[in-house]
Amino acid sequence: MPDPYTAIQIVMMPRDTNPHGTIFGGVILSYIDMAGATAARREVALRGGAPDTKIVTVALNRVEFKEPVFVGDVVRFETSVLRFGRTSVTMHVNVVAERAGRTIHVTDAEVVYVGVDEARRPVPLLPAGPPAG
Repeated sequence: MPDPYTAIQIVMMPRDTNPHGTIFGGVILSYIDMAGATAARREVALRGGAPDTKIVTVALNRVEFKEPVFVGDVVRFETSVLRFGRTSVTMHVNVVAERAGRTIHVTDAEVVYVGVDEARRPVPLLPAGPPAG
């Protein structure tokens, strides 16, 4: 896998907790989706696609919560491309927490994004190449 791109880094706050005092999984999922989408759009632009390509989430294929996240943890959402297709890109999102000088791997996810047009139909992520001749 290529070097990861840190799409988001944030300090977790008390407002993000669940009744158990740890960070609510839905908050982590929301950041995973935002990080993956940000990185997917960046990847499309780096490969020659339009930087304003509309990308939507179509699947959270896999999410594994490995360790809890706590208030005050600095959480990093690192992304890398798993697959880049004609109309879709699948991103791996690795979530790590910095806590008391330690780096803890807390969550892993795989998310699929699709480029869409104004009618929300799938469109190619990259412009068509020159015709074969």
